[in-house]
Amino acid sequence: MLKKQVEQYLAKKINEASAKDAVELHSEEKEYADRNGLLAGVEHPIRVLPAEYRFNGAYLERGDKETEEFLGEESADFFKQPISYFKKHKNEFLYAESEWWEIVGVDAVSFEADDVFGTYDVMLGLKLQKKYDPVIKSYLKENLLGNEEGFDLMFDSNEGIWSLNFALNGVEGYQEEMTISEAYNLIYSFLFSLAEWIEAKK
Repeated sequence: MLKKQVEQYLAKKINEASAKDAVELHSEEKEYADRNGLLAGVEHPIRVLPAEYRFNGAYLERGDKETEEFLGEESADFFKQPISYFKKHKNEFLYAESEWWEIVGVDAVSFEADDVFGTYDVMLGLKLQKKYDPVIKSYLKENLLGNEEGFDLMFDSNEGIWSLNFALNGVEGYQEEMTISEAYNLIYSFLFSLAEWIEAKK
């Protein structure tokens, strides 16, 4: 799945670039493409974009945790806020849609502060078949601090999608002082590694 998505993304970027233009990639896609020989024969120069640009075009929406009432649509500037924003606004969550989630097989990602444990919770739908249950769990247990206490995974048979919740605090690279942009980039990297893990275990 991941290889196909990265190949399609590369093909799109190469088609969009004129003969002398650089093809712009982020580090995860560039490193993956290098590891898998996907850049062999590509004549365009490759430029790696800063991570903070990844979600500039994302659709961002704040909602109320209790009622799921829409509280406002946000621009990319909202990403510059520290994640502590959600500890100050405990009733709020952030919902983010982006084309980038497609690459890692995710529909959208929500983010909030947990009222009880004080952690930062990540909630998403993972578009994988039910048979990947042991592979997904093995990745989460190996790569999240706190093991099973650090995540909740449930398959929705009606939707054909995994509901995954985990604490960002358990992801390597987490820092209390990070911005929302840095948090979402860390989430993306974590999910990219999950997609690569699943691909390797097939």
